[in-house]
Amino acid sequence: MKVALQLDNVFKQYKAGKQAVNGVSFRVAEGSCFGLLGPNGAGKSTIMKLIAGIIPLDQGEITLLERPIAQMRGRLGQSVGYVPQEITLYESLNAWQNLHFFGKMYGLRGKHLQERIALVLEQVGLSERARDKVGSYSGGMKRRINIAAALLHEPKLVVLDEPTVGIDPQSRNHIFELIRGMQKAGITVLYSTHYMEEVELLCDELAILDHGRVIAAGELREVLGQHMGSAVYVEVDNWQGPEQLFANAKVRAEGNGWLIEGSSALQIMHELTGALLQSGHQVRALELQQPTLESVFIKLTGAALRD
Repeated sequence: MKVALQLDNVFKQYKAGKQAVNGVSFRVAEGSCFGLLGPNGAGKSTIMKLIAGIIPLDQGEITLLERPIAQMRGRLGQSVGYVPQEITLYESLNAWQNLHFFGKMYGLRGKHLQERIALVLEQVGLSERARDKVGSYSGGMKRRINIAAALLHEPKLVVLDEPTVGIDPQSRNHIFELIRGMQKAGITVLYSTHYMEEVELLCDELAILDHGRVIAAGELREVLGQHMGSAVYVEVDNWQGPEQLFANAKVRAEGNGWLIEGSSALQIMHELTGALLQSGHQVRALELQQPTLESVFIKLTGAALRD
């Protein structure tokens, strides 16, 4: 695996004394989409600003394309396309004018800049609205232009900080397709979100953050397997519950039934169906449940994602 981005024991503390990033380490493979998952305040945005060189780190090292970013100085911006949570556009200008401004900030000029503007507008699906003022755009369209601005200079790494917050489904799906296109072109994507289903859909690997720390990391299947096995969900009429049947399994009430977790879900299913057949109770639901990112997060933090 060729590593595009690596963080080694990175720390960042703000003046107010808040430890925003507390010893974070992870690696991102070249051409992959790597997900940063966590609630607001987990440290995702700070990590992305550190990678983009917007704020300095306090301790540790960040390496981009095998070079420490501390040594890249002004050249860092040529390799990274950063898309912040906040919309950073001039609403009184149209999309073409906005992109022309940002392109010149990246050092693009003349015919090459014109060609890049036309191409990124096509990539984000807004060529026909290029001459309309950005102030007339929907929230999703503005985010797509924000992404287009970050692609103008053909970066090797694109950093997307919660790009789908508060946008329409059409723009959300367009952003997903855009990310898949980046990967096909060999661009590495660092994708921050607190929507778990987006990480499951888009990302090759992920890191789950909470309180500035990495609490789980790796390939999705690996993370799920490390922190939670399969489980059996059951709903039964007029039944006291399965606690007495499974001394070595974890049983908890969920919805209108119970969730039973243990080392072998198939064995649980076998014992449960045998007991229910003997009892004669009416079974409303009986299913094998695979672990999800949400169930892993709840297990690790003791709570659902905090907005």
